[in-house]
Amino acid sequence: MDDHVQTRVSAYAIAVEDERLLLARLSDASPIFAPGLWHLPGGGIDPGEQPVEALARELLEETGLELAAAQLLDARTYAVQRHGVNWSLTALFYAVDLKAGAVAETEVDGSTDAAVWTPLADLCGSMLSPAASDALRMLSPHGQR
Repeated sequence: MDDHVQTRVSAYAIAVEDERLLLARLSDASPIFAPGLWHLPGGGIDPGEQPVEALARELLEETGLELAAAQLLDARTYAVQRHGVNWSLTALFYAVDLKAGAVAETEVDGSTDAAVWTPLADLCGSMLSPAASDALRMLSPHGQR
């Protein structure tokens, strides 16, 4: 296996509405986290792209929803191995407001294959990507859940 580390910076949306969190299910095309896990909408920032621009683009692709406002909450790093690649991911977490609309998967053959509003009370760590688990902790009153 190659010891070379691939780096990636991604922007993720933490969207909460009516005690529900907006999540996207990772597909087989997910480059970093395992498919089948529920993850935050968002993704990689393209060269020259501003983080909030990437966030808006990814939100629209993965959920069909448009970004109204975003506030940077936190940044975390993850070391992940997938398909023989060692990844160093820096994740930027944004609390977001969305324009009114219905969730719709618009991305074809992308890193996600579904998007849903999930009640916060129904979420458990085993169904979430590490980044989504961290976001859930960010939402709890004392950072614990």
